[in-house]
This record gives sequence, structure tokens and C-alpha cells, in this order.
Amino acid sequence: MSLFITFEGCDGCGKSTQSLALKRRLQKIARTVMLLHEPGGTRLGNRISYLLKWTKNVSISPTAELLLFNASRANLVDEVIVPALHAGRIVICDRFADSTIAYQGYGRSLDITFVKSTCAVATRGLRPDLTILLDVPVQEGLKRKAGTGNNDRFEQTDLAFHQRVRQGYLAMAQEEPGRWFVVDATQPRERTREIIWQKVSSLLGI
Repeated sequence: MSLFITFEGCDGCGKSTQSLALKRRLQKIARTVMLLHEPGGTRLGNRISYLLKWTKNVSISPTAELLLFNASRANLVDEVIVPALHAGRIVICDRFADSTIAYQGYGRSLDITFVKSTCAVATRGLRPDLTILLDVPVQEGLKRKAGTGNNDRFEQTDLAFHQRVRQGYLAMAQEEPGRWFVVDATQPRERTREIIWQKVSSLLGI
């Protein structure tokens, strides 16, 4: 049974930790699962990721960000995600199109309709079966990231930007409650992991 699950949330919410935990738990019950992250996942995507997140002294406009993220995404969808789903695998992706809507649409204040239509071209209409939103207050998420001493371009943006991103995520979740699953990620990691597992296992009928 193929299943496409995405993890979303503001910086520092714990997506990487929880997506990896879900992958390992699915593997323990002999499910064929693939864990990806955006931007990246292909040779082209990895280069775009470095440019977007780490290149210094390069000006990247909000529209350029939008197009670069979607160039990476289009490659990932065509080369990796769609073939994996056709093969019956479970695909978990740490960020997908909703991140672009949240960050470039709500965060950078680009026209939301334009952002959504651009993402739809890149994904060829592919939508997750389940999107898990790990919700934390912005200040807490940034505090967690600050402790790593390894902040990218987006994590260094002002607080108001991150507040808009969070509000964007919550607005999208409210618009599509059937696809989004909002989890309070201020809880202990173990509790968050169990809540996610209960939701995913119910989808799988196990």
C-alpha cells in the first residue's frame, strides 16, 4: 500500500526527528518506506538547497525563492516520489509544497494564489495523503535552533516573518482538516511520536 506523508512546521518544531522516528517504526513492521527532505533529494535539488539556504552575499528575491524551491520539487516528484508511490512504497517527506505556501506565500507575502498555482505545476497535482503539522510557538522553535549554532538564511529572518509562517500553516490546516493533522509539538518527543504513530497506523489499518 503506497502512502504519501509529509511533515510541516516552523523552524525548530522537530520535523527531522519525528519523520525519522516514523520511518524506523514503519520499517520495524516490514513496510517499505522512503524518507526524503526538501529542498533536496536529487543531485539538482541538493545544489538548489545549498544555494537557497547557505550561499552568502547572494541576493535572492521572494519570487526567485519560489521558483527555485519548485524547480527542486519538480525534479524530486518526477525522479523519486512518483516512481516510489507507483512501486507501492510509503514516502515520508520532511517539507513539501505547503512549506513554500507558508514561507514564500505567507512569510514573504507573495500572492497566495500565484504561489499555489506555481506549486501545482511543480507537483503535477500530487498531494500528500496526510500532512502532519508539528506546531510550536515561534520563539520556542527558534530557541531550539539557536542552540545548534547552525542557522540558515530562513532561520536568521526576523520574528515577524516566522510568525506569519506559523499563522499560514494554521490557516492551511483549518482549510483542509481532512488532510492535515496538527500535533502540539511542545510535548515530550516520546508523546509526540506516539500521537503520530496512532494516526499513521489508523490510516494503514494496523
